[in-house]
Amino acid sequence: MIPAFPINRRSLLTGAGLTAVTAVLPSSRANAASLPLNLRAAPGTIPLRGDAATPVWQLATPAVQRVLRYRRGDELQVAFTNDLPVPAVLNWTGIDGAATAEPLTAQPPLPPGGRATFSLPLRHAGTFLLDARLLGDSSERPSMPLVLVVDEEQKPSADKDEVLLIEDWRLRADNTALAPGIDTKDAAALFTVNGKVTQDIALRPNERLRLRVVNGCQRAVFGLKIENHDVRVIAVDGQPAEPFPARDGQLVIAPGGRIDVVIDATMPSGSAASVTLFGGGPPVVIARLLTNGGPIRPSPLPLAPALPSNGLPTELRFQNAVRAELSFDGTAQAGWTMPAAFSTSSAPIFKAKRGHVVILNLVNRAASPIVIRLHGHHARLLDRLDDGWKPYWNDTLLLDIGQTQRIAFLAEYAGNWLIEAMQPGWSSPKLVRWFAVEG
Repeated sequence: MIPAFPINRRSLLTGAGLTAVTAVLPSSRANAASLPLNLRAAPGTIPLRGDAATPVWQLATPAVQRVLRYRRGDELQVAFTNDLPVPAVLNWTGIDGAATAEPLTAQPPLPPGGRATFSLPLRHAGTFLLDARLLGDSSERPSMPLVLVVDEEQKPSADKDEVLLIEDWRLRADNTALAPGIDTKDAAALFTVNGKVTQDIALRPNERLRLRVVNGCQRAVFGLKIENHDVRVIAVDGQPAEPFPARDGQLVIAPGGRIDVVIDATMPSGSAASVTLFGGGPPVVIARLLTNGGPIRPSPLPLAPALPSNGLPTELRFQNAVRAELSFDGTAQAGWTMPAAFSTSSAPIFKAKRGHVVILNLVNRAASPIVIRLHGHHARLLDRLDDGWKPYWNDTLLLDIGQTQRIAFLAEYAGNWLIEAMQPGWSSPKLVRWFAVEG
């Protein structure tokens, strides 16, 4: 089993009795833009084994990009066309406050040949994920995600900004790739990075790299070890964190999770450092940091400072908070449902007035670890005695067998929002429930 995320606990202000900040500050950009984003869910191929083409379903853009880049404050005018033979819906992991873009509660499944348009405000800078997988269990083909990078208004001091999009596959001998929910008998497990088996990242001595590690896997929780470098975490799930060192260069990321790190190239020219993935099978070197050439500067930069705040609350008041419990045993029971059968006619987990703090107990009653994903908001992971929280925000959480975790968040955005849950096993179903923020 992959260990818990190796984070050093930091002492922060306690949440009890503190004032809640009830507004997320909008972007101050004077040149914020309204930009078109044309997306098409369509059949495609990817070479997963040699040059042989493996059929997949993909989100296509006019520029055929896997990484979409914008700036904080932009607003996307999304036009989504479904050219698949099955219904599809877009799922925006980590984008807060876009109620009109929320899958299933606001955007119903789009039938084959259908088209939908809506606006998507990019309130926060960070690293986010976009996919059409919410209805994809037991489908004909697996679906590939896109990474959405929203740059800060003033970019941090990094010489390079790279994305590692890691995906998991189940591949048969005839190059058929299986969708989740299908028996994986006679199928080999495979990981790719940026659509390839391996990825090299070229660096010069003393160069600073911002590396956005994205778990785009269907189901796999993985550990990642970056050798021979100090690795400093600066963002978790798209939101700035109080910077801290990753212990021994190790990261553990659940499906849909994102971690931004800063790496300074302190090795001499001609050096190579492996990036090794631990995903339940034999370790796999999926990338290398290659240091070559002359130094980019005489000495490394000072320690990376914290990223600019996105305006999330610095303090939360727990008095009079809305409290609820959410348990998951891996089955469609106690309110959980398959996404294709979802309806807001089912009972919500809770209802909260906009501006109120919510404390949610997450209980794992399944026989394996589970992954929980919160939509529309980011949450603090609380310490056990309400005496503080971890120095980062989450939208995706990994709970071990029998574990209970508590999260707190400000119900800032009115709307109906999903919570997803799943077990890491390939054939385990993805299930959903919902909550309401009343404005």
